[in-house]
Amino acid sequence: MKIEAGQKAPDFLLYDSEKNKVGLSDFKGKNVLLLFFPQAFTGTCTKELCSVRDNIADYSNVNAQVLGISVDSIFTLAKYKEEQQLNFPLLSDFNKEVSEEYGSIYENFVFEMKGVSKRSAFVIDGEGIVRYAQVLENAADIPDFKAINGVLSTLS
Repeated sequence: MKIEAGQKAPDFLLYDSEKNKVGLSDFKGKNVLLLFFPQAFTGTCTKELCSVRDNIADYSNVNAQVLGISVDSIFTLAKYKEEQQLNFPLLSDFNKEVSEEYGSIYENFVFEMKGVSKRSAFVIDGEGIVRYAQVLENAADIPDFKAINGVLSTLS
């Protein structure tokens, strides 16, 4: 499925790295930046997520909650979050259902891995409407944070 700006964001319920269930609907009334990423402990993912970590005030200032999602296990994500000192939730889509629902999954990835999240960014407003959607085919690319921040600034 392809998610586009203007449509209702699919709700989900996933476990975070602290073993809590987290759903998109938990953030009703707040903007959400969903960042799907291929795998913890990889160079581009670490660069992207640490940049978000270092600029978390920019998201807080526009009433936005950042959520990182990958198909890694909650245990892998807990270690990754701790090592990188990430200051936003990481959610495990181990069963690949949310990545598929958001059109953010590689059928085939490197080293013959199947079902890995594509690097993607979705801005969802407080009413659950997608205001920005970017799904990257090349895992080495980084989402357009200038565009993301521009959209978020119009929602605050």
